[in-house]
Formats: sequence, C-alpha cells, structure tokens
Amino acid sequence: MKRLGVIGGTALEAISEQHSTSKEEILLETPYGEVPVSCLEFENGKKIIFLQRHHGKAMRPPHEINHQANIFALYEAGVEAILSVCSVGAIAEDFQPGQIDFANQYIDFSGIAMSFHSDEAIFTSMTSPFDLKMNQIIKEHIVSSVGRTYWLAQGPQYETPAEINAIEILGGEAVGMTMPREVKLAAELQIPYSALLVSSNWAAGRDPGNPQAKLVHEEVSSQANKHHEQIYDCINAIMQNNH
Repeated sequence: MKRLGVIGGTALEAISEQHSTSKEEILLETPYGEVPVSCLEFENGKKIIFLQRHHGKAMRPPHEINHQANIFALYEAGVEAILSVCSVGAIAEDFQPGQIDFANQYIDFSGIAMSFHSDEAIFTSMTSPFDLKMNQIIKEHIVSSVGRTYWLAQGPQYETPAEINAIEILGGEAVGMTMPREVKLAAELQIPYSALLVSSNWAAGRDPGNPQAKLVHEEVSSQANKHHEQIYDCINAIMQNNH
C-alpha cells in the first residue's frame, strides 16, 4: 500500500514520525471545512496521511468533531485505506484495560444521520463495515484479538452503569463516542476502513475492583498513550501489504 490514512492522536503521530524519512504539514480545503494533516514519507515512497481526529484540540468535545471534513480530506489526499485508532471503554469481561483489538461490527442507535448525501437518497451497504483484509493483518500482529462490536454513545458525558448493562444485552462489547460516524462516511466514498480499539478503561460499573469508580478523562487518555509502538507495528504491516 502506497498511501495509508491514519486517524489518531499526537503521541501516535510522534512515534510514526520517528520511523519516517520526512514530514510535511498540510492544510487541506474541503467543502466541509479545513483539515490539518501531516504527510509522513517512508522508504520506497510509502506515505501516511496522519489526521488528528480533534485537529490537535484535545478538549474539543466528540459531538463537535467535523467527521465529514476529516474523511473527505483523506479522500482528497488519495489514501487507499484508513486505519482509525480509538480509545474505548471495555464492557466485555475478556477485553481488559490495556488490551488492543479490532472492530468487526458497530451499533449506532444515536439517531443522528451521518452522510455526504443530503439532497438525494443513497443507501450504502454496511453488512461488513470494516475491511476484512486489514482486520486479518491486525489479528496476525495482535494474537489476542478476536474482533469486537463497538457501541456508539452520543457523549460527551460518560455512560451510566445501567446504560452499560443495556448496551451489553444488545451486543456492545466496547463503547466510544466517535468511530462509527467515520466508517459510514468512508463506506460512502468506498475507502476501505479498519479500526483499532484500545481498551483504555472499564466502562461505568464494570471495574471488578471498584464498580463505583468514577471515570476521569485524564486517566483514560493516559492509558491509551501506552500502546503506540504496538499500534505502529500494525500500521507498518498494513503499509507493507499489497492490499
């Protein structure tokens, strides 16, 4: 793969930059707004177009992220696929904080439409929302991965324990506030998309040592920043694949 789009945070970008031969900061214009990206070049002409979901503004709330601009910017940059890195709250007992897995399904009952098509009805199949070949590469590099169902929560508040119990009954194994909106848009543009899920904390009420534990954003973020070398290994493996 010559050009891979990666959606992640500043720490992951720094790790990726260490392995690159050059870096260029670019401000891309889209019909939905401006998007800052970094173009990292590697040996053999391979490139990562790195996009920070929050545009470097860590405290931008998830419901204010401009997903349309982000995905369209990667489309205009000519990426062949997108790998998104997502911090999630763990619901499944066997997906403990510190583990990494991939998404193989999502559930979005938020009721908020996310599409590039407002003037005409375009119906995109989401039977297999995530790219099977990229997921297989991830599975080969993270042997404990089995594939998880991501539940989209509206946020920005964290969920209640009662909500988490209901989410589990309906099939959710991990919970977050962003990713399914990205994969819907990528599917409309026919860009293969895969998501790495970093279990950064137990979801509300699921901490076996303290079911009443409050979720603190800074603690959630610090856990997510501990796995970037392993995540970069997956990025590199996908780039080396002729997918």
